[in-house]
Amino acid sequence: MINPEQDNLITRVAAKGDGVTSDGRFVAFSAPGDQLADDGGLIKGSHHIEAVCQHFQQCGGCSLQHLDAETYSQFVKERVANALEGQDVFVEKIHPPLISKPNSRIRASLRAAKIGSELKLGFSGAGSHRIVDMQQCEILHPDLFAVIKPLRTFLDTVARKKHDFNIEMTLVDQGVDLTIKNLQPEGLEAFERLSKFAQDAGLARLSIDSGYGPETQWEPVPVTVTFGGIAVSFPHGAFLQPTEDGKNVLISRMQEVVGDARLVADLFSGLGTFALSLGNERKIYAAEASRDTIGAVKLASNSSDRQVFAEHRDLFRRPLSNDELNRFHAVILDPPRAGARDQVTQLAQSSVEKICYISCNPASFARDAKTLCSAGYQLKQIWPVGQFLWSTHVELVSHFERA
Repeated sequence: MINPEQDNLITRVAAKGDGVTSDGRFVAFSAPGDQLADDGGLIKGSHHIEAVCQHFQQCGGCSLQHLDAETYSQFVKERVANALEGQDVFVEKIHPPLISKPNSRIRASLRAAKIGSELKLGFSGAGSHRIVDMQQCEILHPDLFAVIKPLRTFLDTVARKKHDFNIEMTLVDQGVDLTIKNLQPEGLEAFERLSKFAQDAGLARLSIDSGYGPETQWEPVPVTVTFGGIAVSFPHGAFLQPTEDGKNVLISRMQEVVGDARLVADLFSGLGTFALSLGNERKIYAAEASRDTIGAVKLASNSSDRQVFAEHRDLFRRPLSNDELNRFHAVILDPPRAGARDQVTQLAQSSVEKICYISCNPASFARDAKTLCSAGYQLKQIWPVGQFLWSTHVELVSHFERA
């Protein structure tokens, strides 16, 4: 039991990951139950564990590996509860958090650069632009991590000093989709080396971006991702949920909220993660601002038994009006971190019976939730989701119903 009257005792973890003492001091890499010693050191408590990765505290990929599972789960739940409390929003039930497993991340953004004679490849350092040379990673899916060694060897042959590469890695149906940015191959030999690297590493697709957008250099068969049993073409840079288990949790909770609604709108639909997972018994309207992305959804639905009408529509500039929304029995929305202020304003004026709001930012979600609740919606339940294991990023699925 933590005694909040002890000034030197860490009692909670703040939103950005620092521990906070009873008297309001912030202490990096501390856990509830830890205590500040007189000499400024940290006396570790029962909730402070040893990090599993050798790069912890240097790498910016994880910041909370020192918390035990119970405390990390509590942090995820409190991020959501505190955001709602700050907006005076009442929720009937917050479920226990659903946390993704280690070694399950299926997408990552890395950097590489030659420092002296040594090539460094990995995540940026915590709060800096320094590259932490990746020798271990407890969050990446093994298939992504397996590419690190051959990628390092290849980049070492083409890198030059004071020149950074940005690397995008995504696990698709066929394997690893890899894009290297700031690489400018010249001549036949350079392109042959690219193809050999892709083939030897077993990549699903290799693309380069010299500053004018990604260009595919290797793709033996078209790359796809699958939702609800439907294969969808995967455009360069398209958004995917960061873990497979996290995606499945979001889908199952969304299906629970939507229930037996027959006409459903999926707003900010992306590649159809939710629209294509609703089966063929319903009619779905899917709206997305990215032309390539919504084109992939349209092609997939047209070649399947799904009743999905996909529209290219920027919902920030042209949200669905309340009259348009009134056609639907349920609405799903999964906006970017900024939330969906204008679209939610229209939803608040609609007669839609059920809303499933999926968010990657508790703060913008709480703001939008206040708008809905002020207009007569009831926030029935929330499922916090920790897809970005050991980080401060928190996602959630929520269930609103018209009172």
